[in-house]
Amino acid sequence: MENKKESYTGVIRDFDMRHMSVKIIYYMVFAVCAAILIVCIFPFVWTILSSFKTIKEFASEPNIIPHQFQISGFVKTWTSLKFVKYYMNSAISVLGSIVCAILFNGLFGYVMAKVKPYGSKFFEMLVMWGLLIPSTTSIVPLFMNLSKIGLTGTFIPLWLAMGANAFYVVLFKNFFDSIPASYIEAATIDGAGNIQIFFKIVVPLSKSITMVVGLYAITAAWSDFLLPFLLLQNTQFETVMVKLFSLMRGAKINDVEMLRAIVFAIIPPVILFIIFQKQITQVTIQSGIKG
Repeated sequence: MENKKESYTGVIRDFDMRHMSVKIIYYMVFAVCAAILIVCIFPFVWTILSSFKTIKEFASEPNIIPHQFQISGFVKTWTSLKFVKYYMNSAISVLGSIVCAILFNGLFGYVMAKVKPYGSKFFEMLVMWGLLIPSTTSIVPLFMNLSKIGLTGTFIPLWLAMGANAFYVVLFKNFFDSIPASYIEAATIDGAGNIQIFFKIVVPLSKSITMVVGLYAITAAWSDFLLPFLLLQNTQFETVMVKLFSLMRGAKINDVEMLRAIVFAIIPPVILFIIFQKQITQVTIQSGIKG
């Protein structure tokens, strides 16, 4: 007899689908997942569609799909609110955050994974505890200290905060653990120091995890609000998220213009996630937090 290859649908085989009870459970789970997806994606879709409406249509008609999809409203909102300036500010914040997130967290992860100096277990424990402590609990003393040393109104605290992220450190460490120790030993025998080994050997072998941490840093820096609001409010360096809050509080624009501003704010991270979701999922699975 010829061996026939069975096709799989996740954890359920074609053979299992021949049973009516399995079919019923399968379609019930599928229906529940579809309902959850619709509930989760509906606010995003509603925001996009409503932003194409005129204020009259938005206020008087309950329909979800607008009568006309006019781009002119977006152009007007973009120009009148001077979003180019706030996009540039957010871009500066994001670029510095990427560099700090990769450089500082990567070096720390490398030290814990490969160098392992005396007391490294203690610092590793502190990092794991850092995952359990909400960042908002330290926002008040952090802001007070930054004010005392004169770093308010600059992007530097935002960059440094992204360079001290326990989650990124753990991701780097777990990935560096998978790098063969023979590479490090060979470089050490050749006379390379730890800094040389990190930049010339470890970093080239860690492009995937570096890219994922960079994407996480982009999303986090772009969507961060509380610290930029405390540090950059009423300055020329306001980011997109801070400007959105100012618009909501100032009530100088109508509801549709506010929705368009929200669309401008969420487009960059959504596009990045759509493009790189496969890489994010793969690396997170491969180098996920290990017990």
